[in-house]
Amino acid sequence: MSKLTYRVSYYVLYAIFAVIIVVLGLFYFGGEMSAPLVPEMANPAHTDTLLYLMYGLFGFIVIATVIAFIVQFGAALKDNPVAALKSLLGFVLLVIVMIVAWSAGSEEALVLPGYDGTENVPFFLKLTDMFLYTLYFMIAACILAMIGSSIKKALS
Repeated sequence: MSKLTYRVSYYVLYAIFAVIIVVLGLFYFGGEMSAPLVPEMANPAHTDTLLYLMYGLFGFIVIATVIAFIVQFGAALKDNPVAALKSLLGFVLLVIVMIVAWSAGSEEALVLPGYDGTENVPFFLKLTDMFLYTLYFMIAACILAMIGSSIKKALS
């Protein structure tokens, strides 16, 4: 079973690499799209393709992570229920950080010259702030974990 899992993940990884290389090639070498009102703001013609690829990869990773978490939690729950419930601590902490980050987010509309879109509203502004603050927290937690791990290893 693990050999099959390894083989499937191996081919999926290289298929994703191939798609990324093709899309990046289109992005960098696919020409430019001119902006009719402001010519100096021209951008690559396949910017949308790159953005959709990133959205798709992000969605794929979120779904794969949730499925892996559920499967691993279910297996751990059978073997050692106390340890499985302790493993939920990280998820609960992340949810708490996201709630606090949502509360700390600003609802003030941004002043964006030339932008008339519909995303400059309080919901999307708070959502963006929530993701940024959560990202900052997670980066800080990773740095602290690396430092703590190094100190623990040095003391052992």
